[in-house]
Amino acid sequence: MTDMTLFEPYALGPLTLPNRIVMAPLTRNRAGSGLVPGELAAAYYAQRTSAGLLITEATQVSAQAQGYQDTPGLYTQAQIAGWRKVTDAVHAKGGRIFVQLWHVGRVSHVDLQPEGAAPVAPSAIRAATKTFVNNGFSTVSEPRALELDELPGIVNDFRQAAANAIAAGFDGVEIHGANGYLLEQFIKDGANQRSDAYGGSVENRARLLLEVAAAVAQEIGAERIGVRISPVSPANGISCSDPQPQYNYIAERLNALGIVYLHVVEGATGGPRDVAPFDFDALRTRFEGTYLANNGYDLDLATARLNMGKADLFAFGRAFIGNPDLVERLKTGAPLAQFNPATLYGGGAQGYTDYPTLAEAATE
Repeated sequence: MTDMTLFEPYALGPLTLPNRIVMAPLTRNRAGSGLVPGELAAAYYAQRTSAGLLITEATQVSAQAQGYQDTPGLYTQAQIAGWRKVTDAVHAKGGRIFVQLWHVGRVSHVDLQPEGAAPVAPSAIRAATKTFVNNGFSTVSEPRALELDELPGIVNDFRQAAANAIAAGFDGVEIHGANGYLLEQFIKDGANQRSDAYGGSVENRARLLLEVAAAVAQEIGAERIGVRISPVSPANGISCSDPQPQYNYIAERLNALGIVYLHVVEGATGGPRDVAPFDFDALRTRFEGTYLANNGYDLDLATARLNMGKADLFAFGRAFIGNPDLVERLKTGAPLAQFNPATLYGGGAQGYTDYPTLAEAATE
């Protein structure tokens, strides 16, 4: 039996990916006026089309959903037109691209909210984290608890943003249910102290995520949908007292819905993989679709996990920032370039579209 490699094609719903390497969502804070992605964004994603699949930076589904300065949206005609330039550029180079849709919930600041309103959350509990606003990092603002009659509007915002994504030319969408943002705030009891149909039990706390996924599936088809989860990550001050039964249930329900992939942050986002006990194999057995593994993967670990049957696709994040040709570098064993941390968030082309490929570096 021949060992599988990351560089073989993979069927993801209606798409054929040329390899099993996925570019993870990476917030870069470079949206222009009106929170519209511009020509630089089109160039940035087009440079990285050797990835089997590109997943964009998190993109807000409404004005209320914004939590960081200069992150793009997908709720206005101008934003749809801006993203169309990105998808056209990616498709012209033979790439495949999903947009990640989010609502940050309590991870926001009044200076980013319409009319300076308080951010929203399942419960009025401030997150122990900071956000990027006014060109620097500030403590997030105190949120207010969403009323029961507001939740259908949140679901509809995701549904409409998904429809807008298809209008903008995306191949599909990823619903962001991870990293301490709104959908995960409902899932995890450290942030959700509600006593209504969206709080308390495992089933109730999963309800909003599942309603969003069902609405998006009805709008654009389950075969165009991925969902990202982070069962044990403490990102943005989030916590959960019962992650295993909570996420086993979520995996079962998403499997029944027929979404095309489950994107799982294994451990602490951008940190230790063993941050807390959790049986990720249990998710794998409950979800029959594509399992996309994320967190701390390099070529060796991903290859080993692939051949153990632990995952189908593997997300690489920050390595794609300094290496637009990351797939080629991994395939040939070439050294990886380091990115400049000072240019991660905000700015222009520097530290965004000016990282050279191996071929370009050789001619400099």
